[in-house]
Amino acid sequence: MLNEQPTLIFEAFLSDPQATQSMGIALGNLLHKTQQGMVIFLAGQLGAGKTTFTGGVLKGLGHSGAVKSPTYTLVEPYEHLAISAYHFDLYRLGDPEELEYMGIRDYFDQRALCLVEWPNRGAGFLPEPDIVVQLVSEAALGDNQRIGRKISMQVNSEKGRHLIACIKQDNP
Repeated sequence: MLNEQPTLIFEAFLSDPQATQSMGIALGNLLHKTQQGMVIFLAGQLGAGKTTFTGGVLKGLGHSGAVKSPTYTLVEPYEHLAISAYHFDLYRLGDPEELEYMGIRDYFDQRALCLVEWPNRGAGFLPEPDIVVQLVSEAALGDNQRIGRKISMQVNSEKGRHLIACIKQDNP
């Protein structure tokens, strides 16, 4: 971990779901090139675009199908990509200890990408993230004049810092 507090390294306004997906594709493309595993936490209210962003990341890794939020199954594997990826949605998790029963530690391999929606519900059973992505709709910010969302990315590791620096360079 870099320090006790994550470092904000990137912030942007995404005008629509396509822009949210495109930002995810950019991150997925970089992960495809580096072939390295990573833990990414996705934070935001219901409907903020977490699954849309995840769909973009998976598309950047080579996935061509639909991406649904694994709200009831907790995890959706995507093992046929450039790197194995696992999409978690912990929204309906009753107790974080349930993660231990499902073998959560087996998913967090150094070579796998783990995208975790609602990570606060798994506190104490999840590893530290490399990147924390926060999505906030403009309506939630009180700006009803604009449609879209604000994305913020914070890093907790050197792997995360490197990837976000590349995104920042491509999206000044």
